[in-house]
Amino acid sequence: MKVLAACLLVSTLSAEVLPLTLPKAVAVATAKDGNLRLQLVRESIAQAETRRRQAFSAFLPHLDGSASAANQTRNLRAFGIQFPTVPGLNFPSFAGPFTVVDYRASASQSLLDLASIQRYQAAKALISVAELEAANATNLTVQQVARAYVLALQGDAGMDTAKANVELARALVKLADNQKNAGMGTGIDVTRARVQLANEEQRLLVAQNSRERAVLELLRVIGVDLALTVELNDRVNDGSELPPVLEEILKAAQAGRQDLKAQQKRELVAGMNVKSVAAERWPSLGVAGDYGVIGNGSDNMLPTRSVGVSLRVPIFDGGRREARRAEGGVLERQERLRAADLAKQVELDVRLSFNNLKSAREQIATAKQGLELSENELAQAQRRFEAGVANSLELTDAQTRLARARDNHLNALYQFNLARIDLAAATGGIQEAVQNMGEQKR
Repeated sequence: MKVLAACLLVSTLSAEVLPLTLPKAVAVATAKDGNLRLQLVRESIAQAETRRRQAFSAFLPHLDGSASAANQTRNLRAFGIQFPTVPGLNFPSFAGPFTVVDYRASASQSLLDLASIQRYQAAKALISVAELEAANATNLTVQQVARAYVLALQGDAGMDTAKANVELARALVKLADNQKNAGMGTGIDVTRARVQLANEEQRLLVAQNSRERAVLELLRVIGVDLALTVELNDRVNDGSELPPVLEEILKAAQAGRQDLKAQQKRELVAGMNVKSVAAERWPSLGVAGDYGVIGNGSDNMLPTRSVGVSLRVPIFDGGRREARRAEGGVLERQERLRAADLAKQVELDVRLSFNNLKSAREQIATAKQGLELSENELAQAQRRFEAGVANSLELTDAQTRLARARDNHLNALYQFNLARIDLAAATGGIQEAVQNMGEQKR
């Protein structure tokens, strides 16, 4: 996938017209330097990893080095030292100045800290949350790319349909001219045909602008240069595939939605945080020591050391710990409610997408039937006009209804494919679905 994306990015720099399939578009968008919003979400994984390293530091030795030098004087009386008065002897109460130099290395190591263990486990779980969120963001990006690609295909097809309508209008203008020259038509017939031609040419301009807009939206979602000229090579489904089973896709959604998995993981992390606060009530055990030399800074430097074991027993902190634990419990319940709400939302997404897909499939059948009837109507109206038994108004009406029927069929076809994309995204299988869309009939 990375090689494919790299090759595509290189080709964008050299090719005047870029051939683009849906899998290639997805590969570029999900590459390391692809969609900018996806890159932003992926940074959260690195952030979670740094937090894990911070939590893991509680289990590693902490080493410090120090060097100090001080020139001091001391008044012994300030320390409560007062020599007795002895006749003939004078004990000074002032000592110094003297120099003390100390070079020392200190180390401490935690031996048992249950709270740190819980915090580390929660930090590790946050990495899984970040990875699931990134996977969900990838699925959303794929969905956006697929929808934009289908809309760009619709723009291509809409422009082709508009061109076909223009060609038909030109042919009917020519027919009206011939009928007038043969004495079987009138000037109003030619005028009607030319008005219809002007209308179809204007619709062609609108279709061209819509196509350009759809392509720009596609390039924006992919994350490439908007000045590129692309040629869409994939085909979309025509609605002839077997419809999915609702019960099966509901099960697939509960198992495949990455955002639901991430929310369930957040609930687990919230529970771990509560346990870490509760574990702070337990004693913690550690060891610490130091080694160094101390003296006056000259040759008279003497080695000293200290080693000790500490046992910390929390007794009372003013209720702060219990308040934090209660707050953590509230957060855990909130995450549990969010998970339940998201599960309902997943089911709603699937049901709505399924209904949209079902409706779009039925619209395709109806629009196809209407298109066939409109083509037959136009053919009959054209024969009647050529035979002189009908005027151009009947022909123009048939031409207008054919253009509308073509638009209805086109919209129904692409609404069906958008519904397929949304359903695949609702079940969490959008990346697998787009690999099959490029093989379907346009």
